Amino acid sequence: MSALLEVAGLRAGYGDVPVLHGVSLTVAAGEIAALVGANGAGKSTLLLAIAGQLPVRGGTVRFDGADITHAPAHRAVARGLVMVPEGGRLFPFMSVRENLLLGAWHPAARRRLAESLGEMMDLFPLLRERRDQLAARLSGGERQMVAIARAMMSRPRLLMLDEPSLGLSPLMVGRVFAMVKELAVRRGITVLLVEQNVGEALAMSRHGYVLERGRIVRSGAGAALRDDVEVQRAYMGL
Repeated sequence: MSALLEVAGLRAGYGDVPVLHGVSLTVAAGEIAALVGANGAGKSTLLLAIAGQLPVRGGTVRFDGADITHAPAHRAVARGLVMVPEGGRLFPFMSVRENLLLGAWHPAARRRLAESLGEMMDLFPLLRERRDQLAARLSGGERQMVAIARAMMSRPRLLMLDEPSLGLSPLMVGRVFAMVKELAVRRGITVLLVEQNVGEALAMSRHGYVLERGRIVRSGAGAALRDDVEVQRAYMGL
């Protein structure tokens, strides 16, 4: 499979504090790739830098062959690179439908707004029932569904998910992972997944990367990393 996302030697941080120290990774079109590591390793920082929401201090980000290293976030979205941040960050006093419509802001997505909205209601039937309900009144799992559906409204080619199962019940965690598989397998969406549930994330991923203190320290097939004794001891409590 050809590379859709190529990150090479990426450096980024906050103020005078460096966080990423030359991170490189590749995500092939149509695959699920997992990025795992301890809290504070720099996983969210990496997604923000790729998405154009955090300035890059060095290295390059290429999406579908184009250099987007210093492109603003809205340009990345228009190209098809979309991030769902940790917690989803919905507008709590807007309805489910209103939150979804905000995902289709760029011109290409607006032209297919009605089509996309219908697809999301079919993909997430619960959202059809809750479409007029305020986001603030949804459960954590329901809010995560809305956040993913809102991102899908922009017709992404690459979906970056930051801790989609955080704070959810075991039942809802299973549903979220099933959604991710559905998007990748049946809809052809490429996924870069940051996830605290390391075993599950690696099991469902074609490739995996282990980030430690702002550096990739291990990479390989997801299943192989899941079975790696050092990864199990460090991140899976085994």
